[in-house]
Amino acid sequence: MKSSLKLLLVFIVALFISCTSQQETPTPSLDTDRLIEDLRFISSDTTEGRRAGSEGNRIAREYLVERFKEEGAEPFQGTYTHEFNFRNRQGEEMTGINVIGQVPGKTDSVIVITAHYDHLGMQDSLIFNGADDDASGTAALIAYIDYFSQDQPNHTLVFAAFDAEEMGLQGARAFVQDSIFLDKVKMNINLDMIAQNDSNEIYAVGTYHYPELKPVLDGIDTGQINLLFGHDDPDSELDDWTYASDHGPFHQQGVPFIYFGVADHEHYHRHTDDFGTIPQEFYKGTVRMILNAILAFDEL
Repeated sequence: MKSSLKLLLVFIVALFISCTSQQETPTPSLDTDRLIEDLRFISSDTTEGRRAGSEGNRIAREYLVERFKEEGAEPFQGTYTHEFNFRNRQGEEMTGINVIGQVPGKTDSVIVITAHYDHLGMQDSLIFNGADDDASGTAALIAYIDYFSQDQPNHTLVFAAFDAEEMGLQGARAFVQDSIFLDKVKMNINLDMIAQNDSNEIYAVGTYHYPELKPVLDGIDTGQINLLFGHDDPDSELDDWTYASDHGPFHQQGVPFIYFGVADHEHYHRHTDDFGTIPQEFYKGTVRMILNAILAFDEL
């Protein structure tokens, strides 16, 4: 009888320890419901198309800072914002402001995950909301901050929402120029237009320049998403996207990159690129797939 009682007590203690351990280390999850709500706000009329230097751009920026904080991102080098000056295509002096946060990893080796939060603003009373370009990538940054705040990555992950991409990749250029840690950056993962495609297709650009990255992508779970390669070989019939978005300045400094983006579509740079035209299940699928890619690269 005493022996049975001891065994029962041992079982109860073991069960308690197991349950406590599970409570302390919950399985991280990707919050796709909040992802959609973030996309909805960032691409709403309230942010007026987010043109660099505009009031709507400021509203979007302040929203991003708060969401970065809420989801657990730490300030990058002491602050969530990175201010820079540049000249637009008309030669006018302007100020842009990047939003940057980080999730510290188990090492100080860095993966920089980027998207741009600016867009075209308003033209002839029409608001160019830029839901796909690039509220989609920006909202994904927030979802990834939330995910990795639940489960510490191996590499330190820097999340950068760049300003003034539509004016010549200005935010990315300033970030790369002002950074003193590029020697620690293992790679850049850039997200620009990841939400709009009627064939469930998205490209991973960069493996022509960095072929060592392709086996990693070949091994990930893509779900229902068709992951394609290309748009990075100058001799190909496809347009070369090597310098088409914010990964370009990283590549110029020799930093390996993967750029996730869909092909141009009927809403590209038109006022119809708004929340209502986004195929939400496709978007959720690309965000999950890109998360799997980040997890795979974080293991290297």
